[in-house]
Amino acid sequence: MDNRELVIVGGGPAGMAAALSAYKHGVRDILVLERDQFLGGILNQCIHTGFGIKYFKEVLTGPEFAERFIEKIRATSGVEVNLQSFAVRLSSDKRITVFKPGLLYEIQARAVIMATGCRERTREMIHIPGTRPSGIFSAGLAQKLINIEGLLPGRKVAIVGSGDIGLIMARRFTLEGAEVKAIIEIQNQSRGLPRNMVQCVEHFDIPVYFRHTVVCIHGKNRVEKITVARVDDTNSVIPASCFDIPCDTVLVSVGLIPENELIEMAGVTFDKKTHSPAAFESDIPGLFVCGNAFKVYDLADSVVEDSEIAGRRAAEYLKEPE
Repeated sequence: MDNRELVIVGGGPAGMAAALSAYKHGVRDILVLERDQFLGGILNQCIHTGFGIKYFKEVLTGPEFAERFIEKIRATSGVEVNLQSFAVRLSSDKRITVFKPGLLYEIQARAVIMATGCRERTREMIHIPGTRPSGIFSAGLAQKLINIEGLLPGRKVAIVGSGDIGLIMARRFTLEGAEVKAIIEIQNQSRGLPRNMVQCVEHFDIPVYFRHTVVCIHGKNRVEKITVARVDDTNSVIPASCFDIPCDTVLVSVGLIPENELIEMAGVTFDKKTHSPAAFESDIPGLFVCGNAFKVYDLADSVVEDSEIAGRRAAEYLKEPE
């Protein structure tokens, strides 16, 4: 059993900002657990610009934004980082079970900050009918394949939903020589930032079908086409409006879900609408949540600012007598 003052689960921008803030406010025993082999979280695959405008007053890419915090973490002696460390269990008394290649161990913490981020909604969650061929990806997975692995998942792409990652990937596929056939959005406006609609869609003349939905995916071994239909004011399909879009790849960009299974396991009370606690500090004393695990943010700058508050509150909790 390893005893720690503060354990932060997640080494993305939220976790790093919380760690630095807690250190600034007096905590000297901080452990950051990150399941990947690098710090930075999702920022490592976000090679586009648009980060840091609010926080650093500079225009940075995702890796550049992450590097600013990684350098600070490395320079802070009271913050220890364990990479490739996967938290698999969390109890109500803040005991964390951690899996590392070849090792399973437990950590008893006085305070815990969960900065576990989000996961993407999938095709199954939005109930798109049809066959199950290859060529169907979440937008974030496609982003990782292109930006990290150097692989192009497809040549003729249809994007379901207009979340920010989907809009950014529309531009990315176009720049890589693929053809983005359409973006299909069930709402009457984009779910993403206005700047992404302008820079990633309008500037590249990518067709967008608002008030439309995908009613079927066709294909045996690989996606061959999708059937799209217009919807009415109740989001019900208008049958006579169906048409096909030939494609070999479908990206799903229909929102994010906070990754909070561990705190649910610990018995934390959730807000049913957000699938996360109602405040940074949960109803278990000493257990905090920050970043996209707390709520889904539009900007990494806002994630960092709010995570610094969570780090400060954890520090204040640790100063209280036991």
